Amino acid sequence: MAFISCSGNKDKAQETTTPVIAAIAPTSASLSPTEASNYRKIAQRFYDSLLGRGRFNGSFLVAKNGEIVYEHYAGFRNPRVRKDSITPSTSFHLASVSKTFTAMAILKLWEEGKLQVDAPASTYLPGFPLPGVTVRTLLNHRSGIPNYVHYMERLGWDRKKAVTNQDVLDFLIARHKDIQLAKPDTRFSYSNTNYALLALIIEKVSGQNYGEFLRLTFFELLGMKDSYVFNDKMKELSLSSYFYSGREYAFDYLDMVYGDKNIYSTVRDLLKWHQALQGGLLFKPETLEAAYTGYSNEKKGINNYGLGWRMQLLPNGKKFIYHNGWWHGNRTAFYRLIDENATIIALSNNDYTPVYKSKKLADVFGNYFGNGADDSDMEPGQTVLNNSTSISRSRDGGSGK
Repeated sequence: MAFISCSGNKDKAQETTTPVIAAIAPTSASLSPTEASNYRKIAQRFYDSLLGRGRFNGSFLVAKNGEIVYEHYAGFRNPRVRKDSITPSTSFHLASVSKTFTAMAILKLWEEGKLQVDAPASTYLPGFPLPGVTVRTLLNHRSGIPNYVHYMERLGWDRKKAVTNQDVLDFLIARHKDIQLAKPDTRFSYSNTNYALLALIIEKVSGQNYGEFLRLTFFELLGMKDSYVFNDKMKELSLSSYFYSGREYAFDYLDMVYGDKNIYSTVRDLLKWHQALQGGLLFKPETLEAAYTGYSNEKKGINNYGLGWRMQLLPNGKKFIYHNGWWHGNRTAFYRLIDENATIIALSNNDYTPVYKSKKLADVFGNYFGNGADDSDMEPGQTVLNNSTSISRSRDGGSGK
């Protein structure tokens, strides 16, 4: 199948019509009818056994060489009311899968010579108080800055006031002596603060707001017509999230921060994102190599983090590239098999944790987890890297937001 570019966008005030890449065609050799049929049957059996038995409310897609071999859409926009079915164009909050876009936006600016990844963060963030923190250490979660989701409330932020990205920076400037900081670039510690700050760097360097930059640089360019960055005008239009019981999550004071979260998209649009990265349409090979390199090797283990991408470096030499997400009831999984040009994507908005087990379908395409690789980092609410685990409280702990 081919993907045709179009200029649709949720925010009509920002609408333009400047498609550059007219189509993203399937790469490599097309699948034979027999191959496509076999993949479809296996994927369907997998879906039926893993997701189909429960109350999965969301979208599921499996693709090989750019061809969708299986997709399924289950449930409703509001799973309790059971009204308005989920469709291919239903946009889900990606939670931490949003970080892949933030990171690659930074790397695009790096490619264009507009910033340096090893420059101090203070180069781009006026007043930033922490020497030794670079753009790269924000990208790979080695900055030593903990998660604003936890410390801002603990240190007195008024929960009646919505936090903005600028608030995250200003609070860090004002209260950094009260925050438990680690020495930069000594260990991995997953933190949403890093990506809230990276979004501000994108705005500072590009002169555009974060949503506009992503729209022009990625979404419109690739025909990702159902992808957008959430803003306060989108509350009534965007898909809400729910507890597994069906009760709706309330909008709260942390819901306006972006970069770490707040991109909405679909499984089909994420396939376009995978194909654009896979086919070298947007980035030089050396940029992708930098993104997919693990930077945290202080302890032995298969789990690592690149520049915006989680990875498992398997004993057989395979590299499993992915990102999970968790925010409120949004559970998201984006698994990429670079060697085989295959991807497995699952998006849910009713707190359905089995979406993270979708990675086990990788063995249909290559030798990944049949070798007994540890999948403990796939559990929601945990950050697992080289045997170092931290648990969060309610929304995001690393597999999360």
